[in-house]
Order: sequence, then structure tokens, then C-alpha cells
Amino acid sequence: MLRRQKVGLSRKPDGARCTHALYKAGGKPPLLRCHGGRGILSHLCVPPINGRVGINRRVRQSGAQSSFGRLGPPSSPMFVRWLLVFLALSAEAEFFQFDSISNMSTYCFNYIYCNVWEGDCQPNQDDATHQVPTRDLWASLSQEYSSVLHQWYCSLGQCCDSGDCRITNNITGLAKDLQMKLHGQHLAQSVVLKAIQGFINNPESNKPLTLSLHGWSGTGKNFVARIIADNLYRDGVKSECVRLFIAPFHFPHARLVDTYKGQLREAIRDMVLRCPQTLFIFDEADKLHPGLIDAIKPYMDHYDNVDGVSYRRAIFLFLSNIGGAMINDVALDFWHSGQNREDIGMEDLEHRLRAETMASHGGFAQSELMSGHLIDFFVPFLPLEYRHVKLCARDAFAARGLETDEATLDEVAKAMLYVPKEERLFSAQGCKSIPQRINFFLP
Repeated sequence: MLRRQKVGLSRKPDGARCTHALYKAGGKPPLLRCHGGRGILSHLCVPPINGRVGINRRVRQSGAQSSFGRLGPPSSPMFVRWLLVFLALSAEAEFFQFDSISNMSTYCFNYIYCNVWEGDCQPNQDDATHQVPTRDLWASLSQEYSSVLHQWYCSLGQCCDSGDCRITNNITGLAKDLQMKLHGQHLAQSVVLKAIQGFINNPESNKPLTLSLHGWSGTGKNFVARIIADNLYRDGVKSECVRLFIAPFHFPHARLVDTYKGQLREAIRDMVLRCPQTLFIFDEADKLHPGLIDAIKPYMDHYDNVDGVSYRRAIFLFLSNIGGAMINDVALDFWHSGQNREDIGMEDLEHRLRAETMASHGGFAQSELMSGHLIDFFVPFLPLEYRHVKLCARDAFAARGLETDEATLDEVAKAMLYVPKEERLFSAQGCKSIPQRINFFLP
């Protein structure tokens, strides 16, 4: 009685899985490692015996009674359908190419076609011990099956219209998120959108895009950086094309600035080499050592490349509180004069913000980034008023899937501290603590 080979076999409930390894050294034949499971691929293959791949003998001798026996002859549509399924299971996405089937998939295909279904085969010209089909069966696949295979491959996230699935560049989504989720920041909404959109739409930009975001804590600088990452990259801030540096955390010791320089340059270079469009976020940039910023200044300058690497498709965001007091004074002056805050324009703030940054203390102001005029836009974030805090509270409740009413939103907003002391106009913390504060107002 025929006895099934059980060496190296394991049953797994999630179906069969076949991986392939080619050993070129010593002229050893390819090895096909198969792990049986439930379904039509169960116990199809066993580990090599005496240098040859084993096949379940019951399958070979009793095809009509096996699961494979029901698939029909090699020329039947059912055969082709299950063959595609087998190759889909056996091929890892990174090895599978549509222009030419990988070695792994080709070997699995040839072996099953010639040895299991006993199709029309001939000895391989390079190795007569192996059989290959006498004709190119892949070329005869219908458009329907090719389309199915292509859809499967793309479902793995390996093909995209942009050419790199990590990069989405969803400008429509960016515009919507800035409009719907960012409150009280009409200047930031406009400048950030136009700057990002113009950069994305101009592949021949002569330098990386560099934005400097300024304002009080809690006004939305980090929030905007996250919105940018979420809409430009599939995985948002977790994308391998995005890197966040927090000055006090990543570069805490001034005495180690030379070490930090090398580490920072290497990190930026490695990311640019790995990803064609990168996003670098520097939080609390005013606390960066001037030498540290100068070390990466060439990457933001008008160079075709630096040491053979082009950085022109990189985006640099610098976030700081510099100029926050000046921005608040301008907003307060508009309020005192009876003007709407929406009437504040970039002409009222950008030049003053640049001068304020140059005159400030700290590495950011003293760096060649400022003296070299390499920052493309200074983006002001206005202080948030009572009505904006209510909108933030509404969003915080909605993010948890909770319904609320105006009375509760008023309670949350009233619990915040407002300045100046006389006018009590602006939230001292912006919206920063709102997600935590709503816990006190839950039933």
C-alpha cells in the first residue's frame, strides 16, 4: 500500500503555502519547500529526497480521485484558474513580475504542469533532469485571467498610478482637511495649501520646499504637520518617507553637537535615497543648535545634488513658538479696531515675523537658514478664540463617536484660561488640552 511521506509536512488551517529557494552553489537543483494544509494544495509537495523534490505519490497515481483530478486537463479553464491561485499563493509579492515570471513561480509552474498534470513537456535545455512545457502557456492566457492576476498583485499595495505606493499626494484631501479640521487659521490654510500644491505640481523645483510655522502652543502647528503627512503619504506620520525630529529630545546636549551633525546628515540622506519624496518635521526648532541647522543647510539650498544625491523633492517643516507674542498683538489690535480677524493678511504678519525670527535668541535665528533666505514661507498661526475652542471640543467628542450639545461645548470652552487679563479673548493653551478635558464632561 502506498504510504504518504510526512517528512517536514505540517497542516495549517489557513491553506497551503509554498516557498522556493534557488541554490546556485555546487550546481544543486532548485529546492521547493511546500507546507501542506487544507484545500486543493494539501500535501502536494514534500522536501527534497536525494536531491529531488518529492510529490505526494497518492496525488500522482490517483489524480482522478484527488482534489486535482477534478480540475480537468491542463488546457481547461478550470486548470488555468487554479494554477493562477497556486502561483498567487506560492509567489511573494516582491518576487512577482508581470513582464517575466520569477524563478520561483516558473519552477513551481513547470513542476506541477509536467509532473502532476502530466502536460506536454520536454527536457530543460540547461538541465535535462527537469521538464518544461513545450510551449509558452503564459502567453496564451486570456485577458480576463491576466486582469485577475494584475488585480491580485495590486491588492497587495505594490502598484500605483503615482509609481510609489507610499506617496499619495492627495491635494483634494489636504484642502478639505485644512478647511474642515483646522479652526481659526485662515492664513495657515491658504499658505500651506498653495505652497504644498505648487511644490507637488512642479517636479522641476529648483530647491526643496521649506516652511516655517510660527505661533503659540496649541494653535495647530503640529496638527497641520500631521494633516500634511496624512494626505501626502499612505501611512501618514508613520510612513518611512516621513521623519519627525524633536529638538530637546533628539538633540538634548550642546556638547554633542558634532555627533548630532553626522547623525542628522546621515538620517536625511538615507531617507532621501529610500523615498523619492520625503517630509522632515523639526518640532521646537527654536531650540536647535545653530551648528546643527547649518549642517543640513546644503540640503535646503539651490543645489542640483549634494554628494550625488538630489534633495529637491524633499519638504522641510520647522515648528516654533517664535513670534507668537507679536502675532497675538496684531490679532488683538484688529479686534480693538473692530476689524474681523479674517481681515488679517500675510502682508500684516510675514515681514514682521521674519524680522522677529532674525532678532530672536536661539539656534534657529542664528543659522544660515535665515541669513541665506532659504525659508520659502513664514506661516503665522493666530491665537484661538472662544468660538474656536468650541469647535475643537466638538471635534474631540466626534472623534470618540460621542454626541454632544451646545451647553456641553460651552462648559468645555469656559473651563479654559483666556488672555489678556482684561479682554479674556484668546485661549492661553489654544486647543491643545481639549481632548483630555472633555473627559470631565462625559456622563
